Amino acid sequence: MPREIQTQVTPEVASNEFLLKEHVAKLFHVSGTEIQKVVVLKRSIDARQKAVKFNIKASVFFKAESYQKSEIALPDYNNVSNSQEVIIIGAGPAGLFAALQLIELGLKPIVIERGKDIRGRRRDLKAINVDHIVNEDSNYCFGEGGAGTYSDGKLYTRSKKRGDVDRILKLLVGFGASSDILVEAHPHIGTNKLPQIIQDIRDKIIECGGQVLFETRVIDFVIKSNEIRGIITQKGDTISANKVILATGHSARDIFELLDKKKIFIEAKPFALGVRAEHPQELIDKIQYSCDFRGEYLPPAPYSIVKQVNGRGMYSFCMCPGGVIAPCATSPGEVVTNGWSPSKRDQSTANSGIVVELKLEDFKPFAKYGALAGMEFQKSIEQKAWHLAGQTQKVPAQRMVDFTQNKISSNIPKTSYVPGTTSVEMGEVFPGFLTQIMREGFLEFGKSMRGYMTNEAILHAPESRTSSPVRIPRNEETLEHVQIKGLYPCGEGAGYAGGIISAAIDGEKCALKIAALLLIQK
Repeated sequence: MPREIQTQVTPEVASNEFLLKEHVAKLFHVSGTEIQKVVVLKRSIDARQKAVKFNIKASVFFKAESYQKSEIALPDYNNVSNSQEVIIIGAGPAGLFAALQLIELGLKPIVIERGKDIRGRRRDLKAINVDHIVNEDSNYCFGEGGAGTYSDGKLYTRSKKRGDVDRILKLLVGFGASSDILVEAHPHIGTNKLPQIIQDIRDKIIECGGQVLFETRVIDFVIKSNEIRGIITQKGDTISANKVILATGHSARDIFELLDKKKIFIEAKPFALGVRAEHPQELIDKIQYSCDFRGEYLPPAPYSIVKQVNGRGMYSFCMCPGGVIAPCATSPGEVVTNGWSPSKRDQSTANSGIVVELKLEDFKPFAKYGALAGMEFQKSIEQKAWHLAGQTQKVPAQRMVDFTQNKISSNIPKTSYVPGTTSVEMGEVFPGFLTQIMREGFLEFGKSMRGYMTNEAILHAPESRTSSPVRIPRNEETLEHVQIKGLYPCGEGAGYAGGIISAAIDGEKCALKIAALLLIQK
């Protein structure tokens, strides 16, 4: 039987299999030749002291013990060509993993995606970055794989209680992700690698008899006696099914509007909103690792920070070491930012959303919109940013210290945001209460992270799509909508997830509920 250990090692030892084996041998007071294999189970960085260490949890196989490398295999997916059909609206992580789970359980998914496939999306991302043209159906938020495909592929989640995180990670490995995601405390695939994995998932769905329809936008639901009967697309087609998973993501405003128009119960949901701050990665390394230069065995440093300011949380969100800032508008006439990193996280800048939690009372000026009040609040800020930036995809920007001093920056250096920046006083973008909280919050951040508060840091506004501004209530036991039978609100867009892993878990949950119900009916 292998023995499990937990230990701390230097970055060099953590990155070298031979040195790690020698370290473990010393712990057991044996020769290195007595250790057959050290299998790292979990790895995380401890940068609390000046000498940065790695925490390692590992299984140790001695020479006389049997060791066989375990391969991650995909489940035996069924051919579901002639099986009962379930419609899935949205090909993000919730939709795709719901589809895989349905196939595994013998049901046929019909995945309906408003955007384009992986290859088609790339052209539209180039158009928004270079030509400032926003395709409402194909952009950083919409298209095959959803928002995460081209905005990082972060897999870290605090939602351990929601479901089997390891199962999702193993499925991703089975579809081509590095097995490192099973080990790292903050796993990450990278925007350069995730698209191929998403494409392979789509190919598997089709190979098993499922369908994936791109550039197909849902414009109506077919409902009779409060039961779903199917959907109608912008092409005029009606697709029938009495089970529909609604996994459209946090930015599908037209779906929220459709639900509201049809008097299908939805409710406003608080979310967080703020800016995206970009620092030189070298500066973040110095702060986090307490060093002049980051060594070759350390990854680009991330950071995570939370403060309470005037009774509200202000915190870092979706931090991207060695990453870039991207334009994530989903309609013409608005500016939205987000961040991503390639798999090597090798860009010269680090960025993070710095956001403030909002409350339902903040949406009172938009009360006439009812459940869509938060969405309209969000939209108003994005549209204001667009106007302030010259009605292009340039982003309002300001140096961090200048922002805290209510001072327009005389110049903005080139940042990683490709469409460009316009120097603006951020107080013009945000409501007064939000501006004041952020000003005070950045001063507090500077006290906790010495060197963080600097005019080398550039703020880009707004970071506004942190989560859905709407919740689509569902029955906690059946996961069906509280009003419409057979409609399963799912993932981030419904208010039940926050990231790739939790969305994928929620997609699987909905698929399991549907399969269990259909089996009972049989």
